[in-house]
Amino acid sequence: MEALLKKFKDKSAHVTVIGAGYVGLPFAVEAAGAGFETVAFDISPEKIKAVNAGKSYIGDVPDSVLAPLVSSGKLRASSDPAVLGWADAVIICVPTPLNKTKDPDVSLIQNAADAMLPHLHRAQLIVLESTTYTGYTREVLGPHFERTGYKVGRDLFLAFSPERVDPGNPKYHTKNTPKVIGGMTPTCTELATALYSNFIDTIIPVSSCDAAEMVKLLENTFRAVNIGLVNEVALMCKKLGLDTWEVLEAAASKPFGYMPFFPGPGLGGHCIPIDPLYLSWKLKAFKYTARFIELADTINSGMPEVATQLVADALNEHKKAVKGSKVLVLGVAYKANIDDVRESPALDVIELLHRRGAELCYHDPYIASLTAGEIKLSSVPLEALARYDCIVITTNHKVFDMERVCKEAQLVVDTRNATKAVRAKYRDKIVCL
Repeated sequence: MEALLKKFKDKSAHVTVIGAGYVGLPFAVEAAGAGFETVAFDISPEKIKAVNAGKSYIGDVPDSVLAPLVSSGKLRASSDPAVLGWADAVIICVPTPLNKTKDPDVSLIQNAADAMLPHLHRAQLIVLESTTYTGYTREVLGPHFERTGYKVGRDLFLAFSPERVDPGNPKYHTKNTPKVIGGMTPTCTELATALYSNFIDTIIPVSSCDAAEMVKLLENTFRAVNIGLVNEVALMCKKLGLDTWEVLEAAASKPFGYMPFFPGPGLGGHCIPIDPLYLSWKLKAFKYTARFIELADTINSGMPEVATQLVADALNEHKKAVKGSKVLVLGVAYKANIDDVRESPALDVIELLHRRGAELCYHDPYIASLTAGEIKLSSVPLEALARYDCIVITTNHKVFDMERVCKEAQLVVDTRNATKAVRAKYRDKIVCL
């Protein structure tokens, strides 16, 4: 333990990050930037080639930061499992989606753990960053590694530290976002803290892996439940003939006791639509129903259908049917100003409109092509807007000229309050959530 602690303090430790995606690559860059020899381990030949060429495919990691680290030899990418044995610290950053029945899919964590088994050695720190259900690190990962005969807390050291990546956030990134760390033992927490303190500004130690796992699930459950609330408020405002956005903006003027959340066509990204269901799933084993989570999921999962019906109703008001109408979906990333379509509600809206017979196109400067159900599309130029029967705004990228869109369009369905600045001017052709 002391020898490993010394390596972390003098930065002579070798670090391997499993998974070179939205979480793993920024982490590897921070570790390498702090002076650690770091390897991004991934099975994708394309990612390995790009990293080793100093070319980033992650928006939050510019080439100007990545390339010098690669040139200096502090950072490289590899698919050779030998780098797992080379490492003094292994950080697991792989996706953890839901399966078709909305149960946790931790198969990629399991694959990473299986790959590590032949390469485990004494005095090695392993930190899981991938979101999972409470108890997974202690109940599954720890015993899996102890099959080798090594004892966690004595020979190996294991901790959970939830990722808090917010792609495209101009203020908070890996280094200045506080990091929660919970180890299997106090020694595990101490070692993980010693490593992370070299490149993370603020460390928040907690008493256990379970507590750290629960922190992550709470954070995103809080967001999912509150988004579910405002989505239901939007539905209620429609019933009552009220302007949803006027109500929400006025409520947000209260300087205490209120935090603004905003409705939309559904939840997107890898965290908010998924993490609360990890917690709900775990609690079923205790015969407990997470009622807030289940209700919020029901409301949020239904919002793409709400948006689709909004389009149908708007077209109907213009004496047109969805079937045969030319519809342009504007913005398909799961949130503004990023190139990520994971769990994007725009995909569901596209699929639902396609099923109703709409002739669909989309425009998104960040997403060149996509697959939504059985339909495959490529982004079209934002031109000849008048030829579309309806333009549906599902993501409000800053680059969109809403004045032009609303001026040229026949009909605009706005699910993001993107037309706020020009709504009064083009009121007759804009329909809002």
